Amino acid sequence: MSTLLSVLPPALASFLEALTLGAGYNAALVGIGAALLGGSAGAAGTFLFLRKRTLVSDAIAHATLPGVGLAFMIMVAFGGSGRSLVGLLIGSALSAGLGLLAVTAITRRTRLAEDTAIGAVLSVFFGFGIVLLTVIQVMDRGRQAGLEGFLLGSTAGMLFADALLIAAGGALCALLILLFRRPLTIVCFDPGYAEATGISVTRMDAVMLGLVLAITVIGLKLVGLILIVALLVIPPVTARFWSERTGTVAVLAGVFGALAGYVGSAISASSPNLPTGPIIVLVGVGLFVLSLLVAPRRGVLASAVAHRRFQHKVHLRQGLLALAHGEPIHDRLTLRVLARAGYLRADRQPTEAGRAEAARALLDENRWRIARQLHPQEAVTGRYDGLTGIAEVLTADEIASLDRHLGPKAAGA
Repeated sequence: MSTLLSVLPPALASFLEALTLGAGYNAALVGIGAALLGGSAGAAGTFLFLRKRTLVSDAIAHATLPGVGLAFMIMVAFGGSGRSLVGLLIGSALSAGLGLLAVTAITRRTRLAEDTAIGAVLSVFFGFGIVLLTVIQVMDRGRQAGLEGFLLGSTAGMLFADALLIAAGGALCALLILLFRRPLTIVCFDPGYAEATGISVTRMDAVMLGLVLAITVIGLKLVGLILIVALLVIPPVTARFWSERTGTVAVLAGVFGALAGYVGSAISASSPNLPTGPIIVLVGVGLFVLSLLVAPRRGVLASAVAHRRFQHKVHLRQGLLALAHGEPIHDRLTLRVLARAGYLRADRQPTEAGRAEAARALLDENRWRIARQLHPQEAVTGRYDGLTGIAEVLTADEIASLDRHLGPKAAGA
């Protein structure tokens, strides 16, 4: 491996070394912690996304800032340096919990919508936190330097215990998500059914928001309170391009989140001047853009190909019906489609295959017409779209019955 790295450009060699956990013990631990945090954030964010409550994560994140400031002041008042990560995280958790309770209380006890409550709590708590940070900067005690890292995240000066705490917290959150995935999924899609089967919607909402709060607090040091929301939102949205099954989306969201955390931390470790949090988010955005483009069913390219195929089917069908009725065709795309299919010669006259296929298209159209007349209320006739062949919908006996109503001449066309 070292021989391969020696022949690569220094920047790429440094990145590959960090990616393979060779950039030092702390860098490796930060990478593993970021992967665990990103995975748990992506999986938990899936349920927020499905429950249509992603904005709550923004309120929780911004509500952590006053807790960081107050925890620092309290620790300094008791003779500490104020830089204990555990103490700062406990303060941020209490503050975030208070913010979450405020949002819930405003929503339940007033006529204000949840998004309005979120906006109010977010701005008040964040503003109060900025005021506290400003006061802290002029204090003559404590180690204030680096507290602003909780805004955008920072791994500079991160201790082994700090990285271990992030890794352990991320793993524990992932385990809890795995444990509660089934009731959370039911609550997201059908709260009424959940209540009928004995699942408390209120309790599951509390579990979901509790997980989000825990992930937000754990991720403060790594990506910051402003960017942690991106880890909760971007991976689920990215995963949604690849599947329609809830379980698969949650797993993929965890994978995308873990990948963003691991690769982003490796890039940051290989380029110390690049901040870890923003790089992790940018890697997540890159995965989102890639999925947006190349996802097999919902991606832009897949949609363009599907639209092109649909357009081809429409022009082919309409062109064949025009040939069957002896009508002139002026649309250039229709002419190209028929020519490429071998149904039209260069002089715009139908080939033998074109005449035969045109007769079959006309027969199919006539069969659909009779079916709609005989069974106007049946769901089967509602599948007529001008493109689907009747043999794909009705049985041979049903088609034979339609042919008897058409008469021998029409049926033999």
